[in-house]
Amino acid sequence: MKLDKIKEFVEYAKTAGVSELKYESGDEKISVKLSNDNPVYVQPNPQTQTFNSFPGTNDSQSKQSSKNSGLIEVTSPFVGTFYRSSSPEAGPYVKQGDRVSKGQGMCIVEAMKIMNEIESEADGEIVEICVENETYVEFGQVLFRLKP
Repeated sequence: MKLDKIKEFVEYAKTAGVSELKYESGDEKISVKLSNDNPVYVQPNPQTQTFNSFPGTNDSQSKQSSKNSGLIEVTSPFVGTFYRSSSPEAGPYVKQGDRVSKGQGMCIVEAMKIMNEIESEADGEIVEICVENETYVEFGQVLFRLKP
């Protein structure tokens, strides 16, 4: 199997938000296991290829720096595509410097063709928007930082 096909298969698994995906066709076999904590591994067996993939940011380091700075982090509850507004024509839900209330909508993360509004976890002022619009995000990835 060519590397381009393997990359496409891994990207499909990542986009679908699944933790494991397998494919067999004739002599070709591929298995992908996604994990936020492990680097990519390829089994040496040419019949089956397994990948543990996509080591996002180190959550413990991220949370530690957040605790030290006193900021609240709003994270993505799943993998998907981050949108700052409800449509391309609409303005963003929030901007840096805005005050938000607990439960207030801040953005959308599209996962498996479902638009999920992400709400603020606390009252505070947005000091950082950590993701660009229309960017792929991982489970647990920091989207916003708030100052209480």
